[in-house]
Amino acid sequence: MTQHIEPPRPSDDPKVTLRSPAELADALPFLMGFYPSHSIVLVALHGEHSRFGGRLRLGIPDDPAEWPEAAAQLADCLIRGSEQRGDRPDSIVVFLCPERAEGESPARAMERVRPLAQSLRTACGALDVPVVEALCVTGGRWWSYCCPGTGCCPPEGAEVSDSGDSVMAAAAAYAGIQVRGSLREMEARLAPPTGPGATAQVRALDTAAAELVPRMLDGADCESVRRTTLTLVEEALRRFRAAPPDDDGAGADRIDDALLGDEEAASIVLGLQDRITRDRAAEWMEPPHTEPALRLWRALARRCVKPYEDHAAAPLTLAGWIAWSSGDETAARVAFGRALDLDPDYTFARLLHAAVNNGLDPEPLRHCLRQERRQRVAKAVTARRGPAGSAGRGPGRRSPGARRARTRR
Repeated sequence: MTQHIEPPRPSDDPKVTLRSPAELADALPFLMGFYPSHSIVLVALHGEHSRFGGRLRLGIPDDPAEWPEAAAQLADCLIRGSEQRGDRPDSIVVFLCPERAEGESPARAMERVRPLAQSLRTACGALDVPVVEALCVTGGRWWSYCCPGTGCCPPEGAEVSDSGDSVMAAAAAYAGIQVRGSLREMEARLAPPTGPGATAQVRALDTAAAELVPRMLDGADCESVRRTTLTLVEEALRRFRAAPPDDDGAGADRIDDALLGDEEAASIVLGLQDRITRDRAAEWMEPPHTEPALRLWRALARRCVKPYEDHAAAPLTLAGWIAWSSGDETAARVAFGRALDLDPDYTFARLLHAAVNNGLDPEPLRHCLRQERRQRVAKAVTARRGPAGSAGRGPGRRSPGARRARTRR
């Protein structure tokens, strides 16, 4: 299970007053930046006017026996995270967005997760932060678990507005906030294809693994593999930069996929399993590399077909890093979350996910990567020049003093 925590919005965001459960249900995708399918979402509220604070999302555990423990962890995580930012919540709003089983009605799905809503209310209350509203949003309808039972919620649920003219939609449009579709749709763009079409990529990955893994484990040959991998990345980036997409949808992904050969993609994916190679690849983080690098890392993640799906943790983390570094925290969380679903112990993803969740600035990490690159380049230049004093001069090469003397003449 992967947690996504949204930090509070900047204080200069447009001010919006939500006065009813219906308006809260309408606001959910704008609060998160996507439709959080099969998710628990907790939103912290602060102060007399219930100002929105941190937001936390977690996939609904499949086993109901896990719900009380998950609820306790989520409540503790949101409240402690808010306290670390200096503002303990005064109350919390809960959203449950269950996916429906085949043939299951929205109302039945709402009833199925009602015990989870109760667990969340109990867990938050145990930490002295009350849940002031708990909503179920599924199948285009919503219900309130806090409804007093006086007929305010129809049995079939109330319809979630999709007209785009709600107060939250208007404020989001003013602030430039986009809703990217559902979480499932965003994750699908990072997932490899299934079926017979993946066979050629599996063969290419098998071949690359047989060739590269022994060399990567051999200290004498590892640096050669790193150089080859980064050269392949640089060549791919050049192609991606020369073929900008017309849109940012599935059609653009198919065009990007066609820019990579199976063997090329396999060699890069295997090479990125080396930590040093991956860290050097993270240096393509600024224009003009940003947009093509993000597309390349996503395309490489889609090449990690079974049984190599866990190899996608490296390109997914790089995609999340580029998204975060570019200011797209929503896409970053989705990429980091997908990486951690595949490899929960992938340290780079865990550290970056925690950083973006805590609202940290990516600039210190960008500064470190720039500094490492400068030091590496300086070291390489020094090595090419040879021992101190020789300056790499060969026969017929004049010293700097001789060149200056000739210029004066």
